[in-house]
Amino acid sequence: MEHAIMVAASVIGAGLAIGLAAVGAGIGDGSVTAKAVEGMARQPEAKGTILVNMFISVGLIESIPIIAAVIAIVLVFANPFLQ
Repeated sequence: MEHAIMVAASVIGAGLAIGLAAVGAGIGDGSVTAKAVEGMARQPEAKGTILVNMFISVGLIESIPIIAAVIAIVLVFANPFLQ
């Protein structure tokens, strides 16, 4: 019985980790992109610098759901809490 509860809790935790990371990344990507477009509209001559900084920021933001996916896979398939 305890084994089933631990497996269910791990699956729920994995789903929450993936879902919240995806929502957070979506909000972060939208915010960064909106501010970059706003900055390019205000200073068109700085477009190259702003675009490079935006791509670096979006790449770093997108690494968070990838890390959450790895944690979720570990929780589901190689659960350290199960014996």
